[in-house]
Amino acid sequence: MKYSIYPGCSSEGTAISYHHSTLEVAKVLGLELREIEDWNCCGSTVSSSVIGQFAADVLSARNLALAEKMGTEDVVATCSSCYTNLGCVNKKFANEKFKNAANDALSKDDLSYDGKLKVRNILDVMVTDIGLEQIASKVTKPLTGLKVAGYVGCQTVRALREFDNWEQPTFLDNIVSALGAEPVNFPYKLKCCTGIMNATAPDITASAVYPILKSAQEAGADIIVTPCPLCQMNLDAYQVKVNKNFSTKYNLPVLFFTQLMAIAYGLDRKQAALDYCIVSPNNALKQWV
Repeated sequence: MKYSIYPGCSSEGTAISYHHSTLEVAKVLGLELREIEDWNCCGSTVSSSVIGQFAADVLSARNLALAEKMGTEDVVATCSSCYTNLGCVNKKFANEKFKNAANDALSKDDLSYDGKLKVRNILDVMVTDIGLEQIASKVTKPLTGLKVAGYVGCQTVRALREFDNWEQPTFLDNIVSALGAEPVNFPYKLKCCTGIMNATAPDITASAVYPILKSAQEAGADIIVTPCPLCQMNLDAYQVKVNKNFSTKYNLPVLFFTQLMAIAYGLDRKQAALDYCIVSPNNALKQWV
């Protein structure tokens, strides 16, 4: 199976562990992920309010145009925000007025895009294309006894509503089960973590993260896994602030689901990119790593 992968800005910073573990897991599963050459920011976070919505859309469109030059493979994003931005802009190309205006802007870079590619989230690809049976067949270290809170976040399945159930999502929990672990009953799996608001209102972020961590711990989770870089960063990095603000003692490791897959596939801690975690997963995963 071949795909064009859009890494996104977070893959070079806060979510480097997501990108790295995804590439390692892809090798095990026989996925060919070809990185889009010369990709740029998808226009996520605050760019539309700074440079305008159309300019931000063209940023995403440029990535799609570059992917189209590489072939007709689906474009896969690991980041939920990147997936949402690329997917939304891709849909806008069905509007001839937008398509013409965007292609006029893209022509300044000797590019054009016809809107025919499909934008996918890596979680969707794993379950829909690879399949749970194939995912389970590659497990060499079953995660038996590990209790996992699958934190989908508010954007991954809800923004475009193209895969999974956006009110009762199961894809993430099903992968956890395929790896031999136990997905816990986690009512806050779709709760918003405030995303990039952490940069301007960290106390609000801490207030949003607190009930998510509380829900996971009360469910008996040993770790939390997520498919979203902002979710991972907020739940991982803000536990110290949550503990300070709410007099708690949370110490829940927060991993990307591809890191959990890497562990179950017997890959080493470097391949699973475990050393990028702020809250150490060493104790929770000592049986397997």
